[in-house]
Amino acid sequence: MKSLRSRIGIGLAVSAAAIAIPLTATTASAAEPPPGDGWIIAGGWKYPSKEACEAEELPYAQQNGYSEVWCEGEPNTVYQIWNR
Repeated sequence: MKSLRSRIGIGLAVSAAAIAIPLTATTASAAEPPPGDGWIIAGGWKYPSKEACEAEELPYAQQNGYSEVWCEGEPNTVYQIWNR
């Protein structure tokens, strides 16, 4: 039979693990576009379309070590530009 001290130690360790696992776990949605999985806001600029925004911003992103661009907004407005 284990001592009370051992049981308390084990109980605390199990409780800490039960709390830590959900805090560090990621979901499938983390791989989606911003603001999930590794995306950072790079700025904003007015573009006629999402496609024009992403095509023009990709070379800038690549110059700074990123490989993907995601533009979020409406046509002919300021798009938020995200890099990953």
